[in-house]
Amino acid sequence: MKKTIKIIKFVHLWLGLTCGLLVSISGITGALYVWQPEIIRALDSDLLLVTDGKLPAENVILSTANKIVKQHKNPQYMFLPYREQQTISVINKEGITQYYHPETAELLGAKTKTIIFFEDLLNIHRSLGIPIIGKYIVGTSSIVFFLFLLSSGVFLWWRTYSNKLKKGLYIKWKAKKKRLNYDIHKTVGILFFIPLSIIAFTGGYFTYHQLYKSGFSILDTADITSPKIGETFTVDMALAETSSSYYLRAVYFPTNDSNNFKYRYVNHREMTSGLRKTKEITTNENNIITSFSDHNSDLLSEKITAQMYVFHLGEIAGFLGRFLIFLCGFVPLILFITGLRFYFSSKKLKRC
Repeated sequence: MKKTIKIIKFVHLWLGLTCGLLVSISGITGALYVWQPEIIRALDSDLLLVTDGKLPAENVILSTANKIVKQHKNPQYMFLPYREQQTISVINKEGITQYYHPETAELLGAKTKTIIFFEDLLNIHRSLGIPIIGKYIVGTSSIVFFLFLLSSGVFLWWRTYSNKLKKGLYIKWKAKKKRLNYDIHKTVGILFFIPLSIIAFTGGYFTYHQLYKSGFSILDTADITSPKIGETFTVDMALAETSSSYYLRAVYFPTNDSNNFKYRYVNHREMTSGLRKTKEITTNENNIITSFSDHNSDLLSEKITAQMYVFHLGEIAGFLGRFLIFLCGFVPLILFITGLRFYFSSKKLKRC
């Protein structure tokens, strides 16, 4: 047993000094990104918000979007009002983004430095800004953090404090540096174990989404083939169809790599708490539906993985959930620093 404990301590130490640093970067960038909607709304209100703060009727938004699309010869993406953005944006094949009023179709301007900053921040959060392999580094570190670093930490804490829980949650603030770092490390780690586990587990999904879906597919009871497949669906139809259940969020136009059109729907335009419900339609170049998904009829695995985003950002629990995620973003860095200082304090004592 002593040998096993020694191995677990060794694994926890070296994963903390390596994987812990990567997770700390993801944590800090994620904490800052939590408040992205509020910050860019405040700084870019002329670009993102309508004058009275109230969105036009749905049929007006769709009619305006249709008008804007017809003005563009080479649209790549079109995003309708959602979350912090009440306006309509179009990105052309040259990568230029322009924003339009959702009622008058007036051109409001192009992407600002604030928007670009948060796009870069999200890129660092998801891939450390490293092309291609960066997302695998981040995704793998999230899973390792969840499976090994957190679990080994909880095991070591429970082994020491299972019969004296109060002591396991106590920080002796006037203690010497080594003891203080240890107390902060073990107390903060155990207090934030559950939310950190949720963040790390859902964070891995954004890299390994197909593996997650395959794993959760064991919960599915039957295959579902949508009767919509084979039907005709066009851009004009998408921009004319209103519904009380879903709102058109985005249209993805054909690219050099794909001739498909893709339509993404959400169950609300404003940012709210609760489950995330979406609908997606993919058509080929002949406007024939080749793929169709709807939260209300999706397989259980699809319904579960669709919630990874709202759990990862805390939006499932509204403002309080987001605030908790914000706090959790700093915890990996605290654990990394206190663990590092405890390690060097121990090494220093051994040399004395």
